[in-house]
Amino acid sequence: MSALLEAKQIVKQFGGLRAVNDVSLTIEHGQVFGLIGPNGAGKTTFFNVITGLFPPTSGELLFDGRSIIGLKPHQIVDRGIARTFQNIRLFANMSALENVLVGQHVRLRFNPVEAVLKLPAFVHQEQRAAERALDLLSLVGLRGKADELARNLPYGDQRRLEIARALATDPKMLLLDEPTAGMNPQESRELTDFIRHLRHELDLTVLLIEHDMKVVMGVSDVVAVLDYGEKIAEGPPAAIQSNERVIEAYLGRGIEGLMLEDETPGAA
Repeated sequence: MSALLEAKQIVKQFGGLRAVNDVSLTIEHGQVFGLIGPNGAGKTTFFNVITGLFPPTSGELLFDGRSIIGLKPHQIVDRGIARTFQNIRLFANMSALENVLVGQHVRLRFNPVEAVLKLPAFVHQEQRAAERALDLLSLVGLRGKADELARNLPYGDQRRLEIARALATDPKMLLLDEPTAGMNPQESRELTDFIRHLRHELDLTVLLIEHDMKVVMGVSDVVAVLDYGEKIAEGPPAAIQSNERVIEAYLGRGIEGLMLEDETPGAA
């Protein structure tokens, strides 16, 4: 495999606070890469740097061999990076289908005259976009709810719809920020299987922030750990689970969450 995303000594500073401090990591084509850490560790800030919401204070960020520093969020989407958010950000008063169509906007190519006059080139693109949107709703299990308003969908379906909207941009890399937040254990297991399915079906690279350690350890090839903005560990899931520095970072903040089974902290 070859590197798709390379972050080199990324720093993001807000006044006197270094939310991300000298973080370097490499994500290869086709990997599922987990990013974990206690609350306030800098994970979402790092996501925001990658997606252009925050410019890095210093460091280098390469995607597919080209720098993405200084690009606006829509330009980064155009390069092939899509994301979901920790707090769902759907268009609540639009249908599921319309939400996915919004995601395809970055890939549509027409001029205002074609749109106003409904010229054949524009109509053809609209038809293809609708077909693609329905295919994506099928992929996430929501084909039968295409006409329902996003606000009326159950929470788990809203999560899936947000992923479908991100996929509508035809990304090379998908960034998922806490995708199982608010889900019950069954929904979390289903989403874990779905992430595996996406990886193989669409040849996607996935960068995943997740607090549910069963999800992270079950689906990731590599896991990196942030603590107070610094990367303190990186490696295969099994190595991360037994890393003393990682365990120490979680002490007093829910160390049981780092274990795959319902064990006590002193259990083997």
